[in-house]
Amino acid sequence: MTSSSSRFDVIAQLPAMRRYALTLTRDLADAEDLVQDALVRAYAKRASYDDERELRPWLLAILHAVFIDGVRSRRAELLRIARAGETSDDHHAPAQDHVVRLAQIRERFAALPEEQRAALHLVAVEGLSYADAANVLGAPVGTLMSRLARAREALRRIEAEEPERRPQHLRIVRGTDGIDS
Repeated sequence: MTSSSSRFDVIAQLPAMRRYALTLTRDLADAEDLVQDALVRAYAKRASYDDERELRPWLLAILHAVFIDGVRSRRAELLRIARAGETSDDHHAPAQDHVVRLAQIRERFAALPEEQRAALHLVAVEGLSYADAANVLGAPVGTLMSRLARAREALRRIEAEEPERRPQHLRIVRGTDGIDS
């Protein structure tokens, strides 16, 4: 056994990789899959491993990158599915004014840029304080407040910019309901 292969002792690092994967995924089966994918990537990139570096941080960095790639991939897939659902002709808009209005707001909310949508969700839906929401997003409080203001303004524009999309109340002008007037 050469010194290079003895320094690349991945088996000894498996417990640490499993612990970190479980922390990231919060599911044992997903954690095992994540470790497997990370090991495949590590062996594929083995030539780039520098024997002077510690193996554990290198493997954990690869595991983290695989996890982030998976999150992004799932997010993109969900977005594609949502867009496909929006283009479906099978959906008929509900007749109730409040349901239609809520659908318009939901549509506008989904169309917000990710940063604004995340900020508004954390503050308005999750009830986090500005400081806590800024912490979650890794942004200054002022940046969070700016994103919130832009998101709220975009939602307010439903009234100003899209009056033709707001539900109109039905009026019967000349009906034939069998009643003589």
